[in-house]
Formats: sequence, C-alpha cells, structure tokens
Amino acid sequence: MRFHAAVSEAESTSDAADELIAAIGADAGGDQARADVAFVFFTAHHADEAETLLERIQSSLGPQALIGCSGEGVIGPDREIERAPGVAMLVGRLPGVNVHPFHIPRDEWRDLIGDPEGLKERFGAGEETRAIVAMGDPFTTPTNQLLPLIDKHCPGVPVIGGMASAARAPGENVIFYNDATVNEGLVGVSLSGPKLVVETVVSQGCRPFGPTFVITKSKDNVIQTLGGRPALQALREALMKMPEPERQLLQNGLFVGRAISEYKDQFKRGDFLVRNVMSVDNDSGAVSVGDYVRTGQTIRFHVRDAATATEDLGEMLAGVDRSPAPAGALLFSCNGRGTRLFGRPSHDVQAANRAMPRTAIAGFFAAGELGPVAGQNFIHGHTASFALFRSR
Repeated sequence: MRFHAAVSEAESTSDAADELIAAIGADAGGDQARADVAFVFFTAHHADEAETLLERIQSSLGPQALIGCSGEGVIGPDREIERAPGVAMLVGRLPGVNVHPFHIPRDEWRDLIGDPEGLKERFGAGEETRAIVAMGDPFTTPTNQLLPLIDKHCPGVPVIGGMASAARAPGENVIFYNDATVNEGLVGVSLSGPKLVVETVVSQGCRPFGPTFVITKSKDNVIQTLGGRPALQALREALMKMPEPERQLLQNGLFVGRAISEYKDQFKRGDFLVRNVMSVDNDSGAVSVGDYVRTGQTIRFHVRDAATATEDLGEMLAGVDRSPAPAGALLFSCNGRGTRLFGRPSHDVQAANRAMPRTAIAGFFAAGELGPVAGQNFIHGHTASFALFRSR
C-alpha cells in the first residue's frame, strides 16, 4: 500500500495540474500510473477551470476512483494554503482493497433514506467495509438524517470527510466524481477488504471544566435542569470554581460536551460530542445548545481557544498506532481553524507531520467535518478530522 501527496500554489490551473502530476510522479518513481484512488481539493480560484484540472489528472493518473471538491483553503503534505490559489492531492495504490465510488444527488435522498438496503448498496457497504470517505455540498446533503442511518445499518463503519466550503449559495461548489464535475449532493468512496486498516482521529479542540452533570429535565435542544437544579445555576457554580485566567477562555465561546456512552465510570477526551451553547434564559435557568438533548444524558461544559485546540490535537494524535505508521492520511479541518484560530499558517498539518513524519497527507478546510466520536458518526464544527490508512 502506497500513498503520495502533493500541493501547488500556482495561479494557473493548468500549471497547478502539471505541478501536482510531476510531484506525484517523482515521489512515486513512476508507480503513480497504477493509482487506485485519488482525492483532489482546490480553492475557488480554480473553480472556473475545474474541468481542466480533472481532465489533466484523469488522463495522467487514471485512478479507479477519483473524488474531490472546492474549498476555502487546501492542505498539502507540509503546508496549508488559505485565501490564495491552491490545489492539493492524495493518490493511493491499494492492492487487495475494493474501492467503490458513489454520488448521491439531491433528488435521490428521499428514496434512499427510506430504503436501507438501497442505501447500503449505493455506498458499497458490506461486512468488510473499513471506512467511507465522503465530501458533499452542504446545501444539498442531509447529513443529520444520513449519519444515524449509517450507524444503524452499517454498524462500526466510520464516515470521514467534509463539506465543500467555496460557496455562499447552492450550486456554487464544484465537486469531482470520477470523470465528471457536479455541484450538488454527496460524493465518496467506500474502502473494503481484510488487508486495509483505517484509523480515525477527531480533535474537537475543546477542554472540559467542572464536574459532569446528568440532565434531569430537557426539551428538544434545551437543558432545563442538571442534577435537579436549574442548568444555569449549575453552570455558574462550575464557572466560579475556574481560576480567573481560565475564565478568559469564555470569550471564545462556551460549549457542552454530551457523553456518547452513559455506561462509563470515568469520562475522558473523545468520550464527548461537543456542541455550542446557543443561549441562556436568566428567568427559567435553562441553557440552549446546538443539538438535541434528552433527560438522563451526561454532559460536561467545555471551553476552546488556540492553546486548548493545540493541546487537544496533540493528545489525540499521540494515541495514533504507529506499528506500522499510516501510509497515507486525509485531513479535514474546519475553515474556522487555520490562521483564524491559531494566528499562524499550517498548524494542523504540522502537528500531523510531527506525529506521523513518514505519512503522505492532504486535505482541505471544510464547512463541516465528518468523523466518528466514540464509535458514532457526526458532523462537526471547529474540528480537525483525520482518516489514516495502513496495511494490516
């Protein structure tokens, strides 16, 4: 199993394509013609010439499957490109792995969501499926309906990817599906076979504070009471116990982590699905969050800033299995990270390079990242989501 990654900052789409192909060829030593899968990411600067980019890559590499999308920024093997022209690509040769590409346009969702077997067939998902890598148009992909269905009907199959981020309205994103460009729906590949291992890393960039609480009364996305007390009272008590310097982190927002499993004696990073606190009601003491909640769930409050996000990413990457090291990796980073959060470029990919120095990596800045938390698939914000590929 071999992966090769490259990135180009050329303003000309043709020049960028040539630069990528040459870099992949040099790294692969002529083996790139046997590519099984290619992932391609490009900024809006190249959207008008996207078909040229696709044709050049297809004619030179001829991968069995090719998917990709436009993004606000792209991530190459050693740097991230934001608010400037950029194209990044990861190419893989996967002997013994079944690569199944798919595209689900917007007008097919209703029927497929009501047809579990048809959905599995479209995804090419079976007993040996190791992962689904997907990219979609956020305006025409019902991720909140789709991901729970995958959890139910394809148990244990992680979905890793991101939403295209180069558009402000439906129809403006450009998505690659094999030899075609489309502007709606979801594209992806399922990867199956006993020789493949796919490890996922999802860094939500937050740090918990205060005790865990059990929701004792709730409605929809509103937490009314925690441990029998108004939720706002419990929050204030947790905040009062924070050291004064740490309270400054609240300027970056307040978050709630919902425990995925209730059957644990202790909770750690990776056990919580993190969502924004949307508002508080001083009269009722209720706290509204950016997700549905239910009575009986365990939650813990979280904060986020650049230092916390760095710490979380480092801790999550430290847990990566390095025996053997991943041959290739995809990184889907929120477009709210990068220089917006860290004040300097290439933060996430450099952290990955330090943790996995021999791993080929590429990706893009997404408008929503796909990745599993505690074995369940979710769409996230402010997250760095990785898919790591290695041979068994």
